Amino acid sequence: MNTYFIAGHAKLPQGMAARNLYDSITITVELDFKYGVIVDSSCTLATEHGREYIRQLLRGYCLREGVEELINRVQRHYRGKAGQAIQAALKDVYLQYELALSK
Repeated sequence: MNTYFIAGHAKLPQGMAARNLYDSITITVELDFKYGVIVDSSCTLATEHGREYIRQLLRGYCLREGVEELINRVQRHYRGKAGQAIQAALKDVYLQYELALSK
């Protein structure tokens, strides 16, 4: 198996439906480690539609390119209250990716 599982976390803002279930958002990615490409992902948003939308937004992105374009993609396309938290969780995913590369 040539994939890795990486998780990133960030605190959710007040007033969100997902906040009733979780205090933080978790984004997980299955990553092809040889190429740095996100094969699949999931997140802890409250609705299935939101979770699937984020999944589609992340799929196929190459983390070797850095995280900024992925953050820009979220800023352009996601207009929910969790936008900042999603961006922070993605930065955490990228940090975990960099740590794994250094080992």
